[in-house]
Amino acid sequence: MNNSIGFSKQKSRIIQISAFFLMASLGTIHAQSIKGTVVGKTNGALPGANISIVDADAKAVSALDGDFNLLSPKLGEINLKVEYIGYETRIFPITIKEGTNDIGYITIAPEEKKSKEKVSDIQQVVISRPNALTQAKAYEIKKNNNAIMEVIAADAIGKLPDRNAAEAVQRVQGVAVARYHGEADQATVRGTPFYWTSALFNGNRLPSANVMGNRSFVLDVVPSELIQFVQVSKAVTPDMDADAIGGSINFITRTAPARKTLSVSGAGGYNTFSHNGTYNGSIVYGDRFFKNKLGVILSGAIWDRQWGADAFDVTYNTGLSNDTERKSINTVMMKRYMGTRRTIGVNGGLEYKFNANNKVYFRGMYNKFDDIRPVYESYVDYTNKRYQYNFRYSHYQTELYGMELGGEHTLAPKLSLDWMASNYQANYFLDTPSTNDTKGLPIATFRQKINGGFNNLTNGRRYWGFDSPTGTGGNYLDYSSDVTNPSEVMSADKLLLSQLVIAKLDNNERDKIARVNLKYELNPSITFKVGAKYRTKQRNSTYGYNQVYVPTTANLLSLSQLSTEAAPTGTQFLGGMNNNLDAYIMNPPTKGQLFDLFSPGFLSQNNFKDYSSAATNATSVYNGEENVMATYAMAEIKASENFKIIGGFRNESTRLSLYGSKSTSQGISPSTVESNYNAFLPMLHMKYNFTPKANVRFAYTRSFVRPNFGSMSPGVSIDNTGGTNTITQGNPDLKPTFSDNFDLMGEYYFDNIGLLSGGVFYKKVSDVIFDDASMMDINGTNYLVKQAKNLNDANLVGFEAGINKRFDFLPGFFSGFGVEFNYTYIDSKVDVQRTDGSLISDRTTLPNQSKNMFNAILYYENSKLMVRLAANYRGKSVESINQQLGSQYYIWSDKNFTVDFSASYDISKKVKLFVELNNINNESLRQYMGDNKQRITSHEWYGSRGQIGIRWQVF
Repeated sequence: MNNSIGFSKQKSRIIQISAFFLMASLGTIHAQSIKGTVVGKTNGALPGANISIVDADAKAVSALDGDFNLLSPKLGEINLKVEYIGYETRIFPITIKEGTNDIGYITIAPEEKKSKEKVSDIQQVVISRPNALTQAKAYEIKKNNNAIMEVIAADAIGKLPDRNAAEAVQRVQGVAVARYHGEADQATVRGTPFYWTSALFNGNRLPSANVMGNRSFVLDVVPSELIQFVQVSKAVTPDMDADAIGGSINFITRTAPARKTLSVSGAGGYNTFSHNGTYNGSIVYGDRFFKNKLGVILSGAIWDRQWGADAFDVTYNTGLSNDTERKSINTVMMKRYMGTRRTIGVNGGLEYKFNANNKVYFRGMYNKFDDIRPVYESYVDYTNKRYQYNFRYSHYQTELYGMELGGEHTLAPKLSLDWMASNYQANYFLDTPSTNDTKGLPIATFRQKINGGFNNLTNGRRYWGFDSPTGTGGNYLDYSSDVTNPSEVMSADKLLLSQLVIAKLDNNERDKIARVNLKYELNPSITFKVGAKYRTKQRNSTYGYNQVYVPTTANLLSLSQLSTEAAPTGTQFLGGMNNNLDAYIMNPPTKGQLFDLFSPGFLSQNNFKDYSSAATNATSVYNGEENVMATYAMAEIKASENFKIIGGFRNESTRLSLYGSKSTSQGISPSTVESNYNAFLPMLHMKYNFTPKANVRFAYTRSFVRPNFGSMSPGVSIDNTGGTNTITQGNPDLKPTFSDNFDLMGEYYFDNIGLLSGGVFYKKVSDVIFDDASMMDINGTNYLVKQAKNLNDANLVGFEAGINKRFDFLPGFFSGFGVEFNYTYIDSKVDVQRTDGSLISDRTTLPNQSKNMFNAILYYENSKLMVRLAANYRGKSVESINQQLGSQYYIWSDKNFTVDFSASYDISKKVKLFVELNNINNESLRQYMGDNKQRITSHEWYGSRGQIGIRWQVF
């Protein structure tokens, strides 16, 4: 009841403030405004352009679509000035009348060749180095934004071989990405945990169908071709969503262009791991009709690729009581993925300008990511003295679709309003096998008993040599068969069908959002802005729901008795290791055979019984609703010609209800989690311009992150689809994490479209959430038990620096070279209290946080040729914390360094040939336990890929 009252009060407050501004605007009906759109001839709208009136205190900045609204202090003849990085400064006279003065499109020319046309016919010309201007848009948005922000534009994204939204932002200063089988799928700002960074589309945080119940949005579902701008905010302002301790990444989808455009591209390529082909294509069409009132944009992209990966995974007996034996090996798994991925995206938009003061727009998109990956897993199970072979046909499907409707209106010369309503949904699901009513991930498990025992044991257990009391065991890179009897190799005749599992992994989330903003310009030096946003989120999740069938007869079927097919080829199996491990390759069942195993007829004929746990399955399912009411108020104050202050607050009230089940001694009972809290978030930004090219920024912001849904679920889920049986327990008592953030950043813009920037930042964080991980023995089976918990306070300090410098001061050929480099250093500290009864507290870094990150790009550009060699580095980071056993049992991700290459050549003014190569240094992914990188938990190799293609700018 109290929460409902609080929500009503906030809505009432916004209505009252809006009415105040509306009344205040009545005194300005005789004011006059200048409206227009700044564009370039070949690269469309120019966002971030500076428009001012000469000899008057009147300035404006163009929006992302190039539109601007400038209040004129007088009537009659004035001189209007337009400035833009890389373009000539234009001054021209116009006559101002009372009311709205719509001057239409202003087309400005690049600085290299200054146009001598009259003002009434300003035309842009083609320059000798057009690639340089692609960065100008991003720099103008960054320079003029109130937030501390990095920006990249679509044409800059297209310079590098980045095919999805996550890969597009990995080049940004302070951004790190997570790679999933060789492709980036999540991004984080300043190395913080991934869910500390909010991913937004057009200013709204979109729903996430992340299978683990995380709030972090999986970005590999969105092709990079659908994106027009990416804004990475490191210090948010009150008018932005504040659930972003690390920062926010806002993907702006394509909107109607200033002029008619049609471009198409197509490419084909090759994957060095799978030895198969890839292809992708895209199309973008936009135009304006009815005297430029109606704007249309349609864009689509497809990326289809054959891919593969090998992994060597190890689990350890950390559930044992003896500290030495905890580092003994439980299982070794050798795994191959070989499949197809297909990403399809379609984006459409309409925009209608009734007049200079009123505009409405519509945006819609549909994205689909099909990840088809049969998985072939061979285990050496030291604890149970057996081989195990798993085959599963994984066809994961992710969808993101929805639409939004909005408008921008000038209610009076000093008062403007914008609004938006949206409805988006994300789905993650599997619809296999076709032969069973239960849909999910079908897994067939075959086991082969080893009677002769193992070699390389110490006191009956298997170790790596550096952990063994006797030094026996060697190194994982030299792993080979440990079986005593050479005749007991893994064999299809001896691998017996021992278990069938269908793992349900369905998640869907729907967000409905409505927002409104009011902006009132009191005078040229003071602007007020207020707004409200209401979001209702509905989530349904199934994770850990397993249909389990086990044979009840002693006469088990062997793998060789089933219909099989040749194991997938490609690069050598686990070729990154020193020994030949082909002995662990088995011919898997065919896809049809795998599905038939789950048919009622097969299950009945071969005496399989359903051993599913009703209690476990019931507690694996939950649904819920989260309602958020956010309001804000802020002021932009120009204290002097060079000094600007932005101050205000944001208030976000959250009401969460999760509905599920829990298992008790009396059986299964309904369970509900309620979490209601309020976040009051003051913010202050200050910006001082030493010159038009140099500035310094300071920001204090308070931000927060909400706990993940899966971390608060009322039940317990069990996952036995991988190499380790995992139990995930919810924690309904989790608190949100809050952070006080301080940023001091400086920027210097070079004359030739370059940038030098750097600064320091500090975060004081309370109630950090982490995933505690420990091993538990249940009836002779080892389980990894995970539960999210709150830690004590943490702090994070760091600095970053970056430069983009063109060497056009060099003579001749060498003037085309340039370099981009950015580096981020982060030092975080958090104390982890042991739960083993001791008073020991371990100090570590925040989960997923890397201490060192950098991007380095060496490029060459001239009038026709563009070449880029790009390197991306992310240092090691802790992935999971073991609160029971301490830091020697934490899981770490090792440092990762990848090198990419791209080049393009303009065959003509409209046709461009391009080449893209990813991971040319064949970097792999590694995770390990404790302080020794050789105590591997996972090592994955995925090879390199490349493609060659053509882009045609039809018009």
